[in-house]
Amino acid sequence: MNLKKLLTITAMTSVFALTACKDEKKPEVVAAAAQPAPQTITVGVMSGPEHQVAEIAAKVAKEKYNLNVKFVEFNDYALPNPAVSKGDLDINAMQHKPYLDSDTKANNITNLVIVGNTFVYPLAGYSKTIKNVSELKDSAKVAVPNDPSNQGRALILLEKQGLIKLKDNTNLNATPLDIVENPKNLQITPVDTAVAARALDDVDLAVVNNTYAGQVGLNTSDNGVFVEDKDSPYVNIIVARQDNKDSAAVQNFVKAYQTEEVYQEAVKHFKDGVVKGW
Repeated sequence: MNLKKLLTITAMTSVFALTACKDEKKPEVVAAAAQPAPQTITVGVMSGPEHQVAEIAAKVAKEKYNLNVKFVEFNDYALPNPAVSKGDLDINAMQHKPYLDSDTKANNITNLVIVGNTFVYPLAGYSKTIKNVSELKDSAKVAVPNDPSNQGRALILLEKQGLIKLKDNTNLNATPLDIVENPKNLQITPVDTAVAARALDDVDLAVVNNTYAGQVGLNTSDNGVFVEDKDSPYVNIIVARQDNKDSAAVQNFVKAYQTEEVYQEAVKHFKDGVVKGW
């Protein structure tokens, strides 16, 4: 064999060997690229059933997006928004838009934005003594939440039951001072939102949100005297900052929350007192 042929064969063999090496490495490269780098996100939630529901979102986030979710639990609604604003939390999932608007205005917070919806948790009226509003006696004691948006929301709900009349039934910040008609002379008292459900031993009727109703074993189907309409605009939301709203971690958590697995967990805790907000 002459030198020219030998060089040609050697060159072709080298090219084949290099191509084979490249082909052998391709599956390994593709496999590495398919697995996203792990991320971590810190989420503020209210203690109780809403936290348990959010834990399923964390499980989905880990399985689908390799996202590690750390929760910080609160018992006071006044704390999560400042925590997100200051960067102590990445996001929170614990409120509806009227509350966000009221809270950020009161605390001069300007850097929070809504990044997704979760569920509507309808308010309901509960009682240990009556089954229907027609049974409510004159001068009956009625407890409503004392935080600004839920208080107005509760009073609007009482008006829808024909129990009172408000000066403006579109005013989400209405207080008992805005009641212009009270034919049964109901004694309406704002109480701390967290203890409204536990006030049932001391009042004839309490308007309570599902977060706290669930904590004392109440649900709208078994215990509700009346329930807020399912088409309520008070859909709960996920809130982030302007500077992180588009991050992959935030967006992936929203997608993980808006899944059937999370909805089914919510149904377990709230029965018919929950509706998808997305």
